[in-house]
Amino acid sequence: MVNTLPQSDHKEPKPGIKAPTKETVLTPRFYTTNFETAASLDLSAQETELKAMLEEMRADYNRHHFVRDEAFKQSWENIDADTRRAFIDYLERSCVSEFSGFLLFKELSRKIKERSPLLAEIFQLMARDEARHAGFLNKAMGDFKMSLDLAEVTKTRTYTFFPIEWVIYTVYLSEKIGYWRYIIIYRHLQKQPEHLFYPIFHYFESWCQDENRHGDIFKALLRSQPQLWNNWKARLWSRFFLLSVFATHTLTVHERAGFYHSLGLDPTEFDQQVVRSTNETAGRAFPVMLNTEHPKFFPRLHHCSDYNLKLIAIDRSSQPKVVKLIRKVPLVAAILWNLLCLYLIKPINTEALREMVR
Repeated sequence: MVNTLPQSDHKEPKPGIKAPTKETVLTPRFYTTNFETAASLDLSAQETELKAMLEEMRADYNRHHFVRDEAFKQSWENIDADTRRAFIDYLERSCVSEFSGFLLFKELSRKIKERSPLLAEIFQLMARDEARHAGFLNKAMGDFKMSLDLAEVTKTRTYTFFPIEWVIYTVYLSEKIGYWRYIIIYRHLQKQPEHLFYPIFHYFESWCQDENRHGDIFKALLRSQPQLWNNWKARLWSRFFLLSVFATHTLTVHERAGFYHSLGLDPTEFDQQVVRSTNETAGRAFPVMLNTEHPKFFPRLHHCSDYNLKLIAIDRSSQPKVVKLIRKVPLVAAILWNLLCLYLIKPINTEALREMVR
């Protein structure tokens, strides 16, 4: 179900304001949910953990971290055009993703305040973090004489409805995969500083701790709801959301391989490291995790990526729309087939593993 907010008349962007990238299946989305259901969640099973995390959020350990220092006060004209273009695209996607989280958490906090004050305050503080991240990223875009009009983006973006149960699964995975993306890039650049072409990467270590903390909050929310982890439906949904997030990551990374090459990273190796690490982390919250060591797992994901690159090439061609559509159909079918085959790979039962440890 998709809800579109009223859109303003089309206006040309002001000088220095970047027109938002066209929305696709892979671009960050804006979400809304069923707030009444969110307000009625029984948190008793994880209330102690949530209260402890609320105290961490109140402490706001990163409140002085996102301050631009002298390293930003220089010209960036020395960055070559291809790297600049790829980096601006990375900053925009990241900014929109963080801003999307801010809007969702802010609205959740406002709508559930009366009935669930504990959760409302947690969401309010998470919104604070996401707004801080989005603003920092937007200022970075400003160094390249581009920025996003986030107020305008709020009005014109398409909002997708997700039930609160789906929100819990997807936000948990989004925060945890964000953690691994940031920390892997940070550690790589610590070892190979010659590839650090812009100072924002120095901030990734503390930044990813925000992502990790947010993910832990959503882990507690997930584990507070037995229906999200203790039955066969939960196992099927867990597989679905894990595969959806990993497929999106693989396609996005290879679609923007130039950016990762500019950091001295091999896109395929980076993607596999992020997916493996996120999958292992998710196994501590989800009832299953995917078998990423299956011999067909990454090859099939990469087949999807190759087909996606062919779809992009078709879109950029000058052929008539009908011809493009005809050429796209078998590629889309091939992606869906590979995803189905990946979904059917037997997952690892993490609940059974936990029982064995006990």
